[in-house]
Amino acid sequence: MTLLRFPKDFLWGAATSSHQVEGHTRNDWSEWEKKNAVRLAKEAYKKFGHLPHWERIQPEAENPKNYLSGAACDHYKKFREDFDLAQSLHHNAHRFSIEWSRIEPEEGKFNQEAIDHYHEVLTTLHERGLEPFVTLWHWTLPLWLAEKGGVHSQEFPKYFERYAKHIVSQYKNEVRFWITLNEPTSVIGASYVNGNWPPQEKSLWRAYRVFHILARAHNRAFHAIHKIDSNAEVGLANILQSFVPYQKTSWLDKLSVSIAHFFTNEYMLRLTRGHHDFLTVQYYFHNRLKFIRRDHNKDHSESDLGWEVYPEGIFHILRWLNSFHLPLYITENGLADALDTKRESFIKEHLRFIHQAIEMGIDVRGYFYWSLLDNFEWDKGFWPRFGLIEIDYVTQKRTVRPSALAYGKIAETHTLEF
Repeated sequence: MTLLRFPKDFLWGAATSSHQVEGHTRNDWSEWEKKNAVRLAKEAYKKFGHLPHWERIQPEAENPKNYLSGAACDHYKKFREDFDLAQSLHHNAHRFSIEWSRIEPEEGKFNQEAIDHYHEVLTTLHERGLEPFVTLWHWTLPLWLAEKGGVHSQEFPKYFERYAKHIVSQYKNEVRFWITLNEPTSVIGASYVNGNWPPQEKSLWRAYRVFHILARAHNRAFHAIHKIDSNAEVGLANILQSFVPYQKTSWLDKLSVSIAHFFTNEYMLRLTRGHHDFLTVQYYFHNRLKFIRRDHNKDHSESDLGWEVYPEGIFHILRWLNSFHLPLYITENGLADALDTKRESFIKEHLRFIHQAIEMGIDVRGYFYWSLLDNFEWDKGFWPRFGLIEIDYVTQKRTVRPSALAYGKIAETHTLEF
């Protein structure tokens, strides 16, 4: 047996986002769901029919109700119960997002009831010994802002800065770690390159503009937050992908890797350079590129979504990020695994490579599994199960999965056993 020891001050936790768990939100996504639920159900077989477990997921995937977030996990009411479970699993940190549409449902008018609610959330976390990592924007927009063009509006950085100032002024004594934007490149790719997510405006020119608009929003918020709280630590949650050439001798494959890495991993960090107190890793995807298309390695394990599991990729990403000379946090890493047969080994294998990076002197300070709870997975709905804690969406009963207990043991002892 091999024992890998992590630093005593290492942060162990899990992550959630407001729209995916809180329930009964009203924003651009909730309205888009109502218009697209039937279509998404009809397209499910085309997207997921190739999966080996299609028959198991088919009843949910082809049901339009699956694509309506509705009550979700009712976390808005059940957050205390959920944080009790996180504490029982020996987590010492938790990442969550504040729902902008609750805070500013009308332009320039801030909802005190919602502000008070998140004060209760933060108090509850502190009482249970959980360090909050607070995300200001996890993709959803107030309706008034969506009507103005959302993240494609040149005014978005101004609106976001105003929102950030208000939030940080309210919670500066309760929050040290702020994450401005969650995975801006995911929105750019899914909304403006592929045209699958709201507002479904497929245009490379729009995608390029949104890169710069979101970068300006982060940069302005970074300065605004530090003016309010000089001790705050501010970062950006970027999804980072592993890319390798299908043939190492093919210059076309290697060129494809360089282009994909630049626009997926590097470009946003270039646009925001000098505006980070820490960097993050949100790692889910490994890609073998064969010139202009992706080749899937069937020898590797897959999640319920068919995503290839490649733990070694996180090591290479951390080694690349080390060149920025900033503290690093893994703010998302997880897989859909309804039967909970792969999650424990998934966590342990990724942590093994994270430990390898730490042993090399790379300053990795925390790991947040995605997600604490099963949740609403955007245009895929409820059937993908990412949670350490299983949710019965009919009764809202919480059940701790065996993999959560295994992760909890690692968090308790700061030790990984092999």
